[in-house]
Amino acid sequence: MSTKPVHAPTDQFPTHANCLHLGGIALTQLAERVGQTPFYAYDRALLSARVTSLRAALPAGIELHYAMKANPMSAVVQHMAGLVDGLDVASGRELRVALDTGMNPARISFAGPGKSETELRQAIASGITLNVESERELERAATQGQQLGLRPRVAVRVNPDYELKSSGMKMGGGPKQFGIDAERVPDVLSRIGQLDLDFEGFHIFWGSQNLKPEAIIEAHDQTFALAYRLAEHAPSALRTLNIGGGFGIPYFPGESRLDLAPIADNLARHLPQTASRLPGAAVVIELGRYLVGEAGVYVCRVIDKKVSRGHTYLVTDGGLHHHLSASGNFGQVIRKNYPVAIGNRMDGARETVSVVGPLCTPLDLLGDKMDLPAAQVGDLVVVFQSGAYGLTASPTGFLSHPEPTEVLV
Repeated sequence: MSTKPVHAPTDQFPTHANCLHLGGIALTQLAERVGQTPFYAYDRALLSARVTSLRAALPAGIELHYAMKANPMSAVVQHMAGLVDGLDVASGRELRVALDTGMNPARISFAGPGKSETELRQAIASGITLNVESERELERAATQGQQLGLRPRVAVRVNPDYELKSSGMKMGGGPKQFGIDAERVPDVLSRIGQLDLDFEGFHIFWGSQNLKPEAIIEAHDQTFALAYRLAEHAPSALRTLNIGGGFGIPYFPGESRLDLAPIADNLARHLPQTASRLPGAAVVIELGRYLVGEAGVYVCRVIDKKVSRGHTYLVTDGGLHHHLSASGNFGQVIRKNYPVAIGNRMDGARETVSVVGPLCTPLDLLGDKMDLPAAQVGDLVVVFQSGAYGLTASPTGFLSHPEPTEVLV
């Protein structure tokens, strides 16, 4: 299988003198500065460019929030906070990182089932929006608010009665641990009024990692229609309608970048009606992977090169314990290769190899039977599309190897 997807990663990360450059720095120099491998590197210029291009494509009036779970590195979050309109967190630790950026707490939301009592208190005390995921969680939040002498700001996370077609990960529709079933929401809204909570609006999230504009358009159509129906039962006017995200990025051969134009046209068609039916409500798109996924790489070093019964293996000091998604164990049904390169040897004679890590499991596979420039011990292996769901989505404690570092360049 070829190392290059439809859109070669070097479209974003240029090469000079046969060496990959990140943030204007040659990979070999960057590795020397970091002082160790493996490491993750994120390019701030690419992060900024992605937000700029997305804002240019979407109609005016759409607010953009960053879902920190995609990459909660504090330096990345700080950079993103200066580019987007809000942040979404999924834990108390992420909340502390978000608050440290100086983002207005009213622009921070907290989603996720199973919030602890401590997390509820942190969220209420800081004045952020709690995306309530169940009727029990609503009552718990109200109790915590009473104990603190504060009026919790709450939004209802809705589990819609539809799901995003062709989604890499379905987060809504059917039975789900996420959100409150749409048919139960009217009663929940009535209860919010009885409890005199500060009602913010709806968070309707249906899926992620989608590359088909027509599927996202259909989901948006249904999301707006559902929001209008539910708003008739709201205890007060909506301030926010979060329509989720779902925008995907290409990882594998045969995949193309998401065409934003038809999605933007459809949103522009909806906004006048939304302004009429939900006056004063901000329409929010919340994205994680789409904003940061293509701006990061994972870099490890070849520590051995061996041939076993005619097949060549590059054994590296990195692996699934650092980058579970690249190994195929973060949701892939049939394993596919992420785009990979030999970062200090981008051209020259090529060979078919498998890139593996140091772990005692055959699952420790970063690239299987890939056509790469002939590598030597000491060369740098680069895994592209690694800006999202990398280090913090990986079992770093497995076999007790050292953790990689992260840098923003």
